[in-house]
Amino acid sequence: MPTYEYECTKCNHRFERFQSMKDEHVKRCPECRCKVQRLIGTGAGIIFKGSGFYQTDYRSKDYHEAAKKDTSAASAPAASDAKSAATTEGKKEATAAKKSTA
Repeated sequence: MPTYEYECTKCNHRFERFQSMKDEHVKRCPECRCKVQRLIGTGAGIIFKGSGFYQTDYRSKDYHEAAKKDTSAASAPAASDAKSAATTEGKKEATAAKKSTA
């Protein structure tokens, strides 16, 4: 249930009422019994506690398994690329050494 803030149009008395949204609005000031105006409040901050508030909390087991496969597959070619680059460079050096001695 929300808290509504009211202000009297005559005596400027401000007060709050904790009431349901279905309840009828306060119409009279408790001090002078004149008309009141409901003020627009900023509302309260919402605090989310616990799990279940992030997109990743609802991922399926299949998704997590596929993500693990993708990560391991992505890291494996990078390692083999580094090895093949080293062997290719080694072959180039060997070829250059043969040409320089010949």
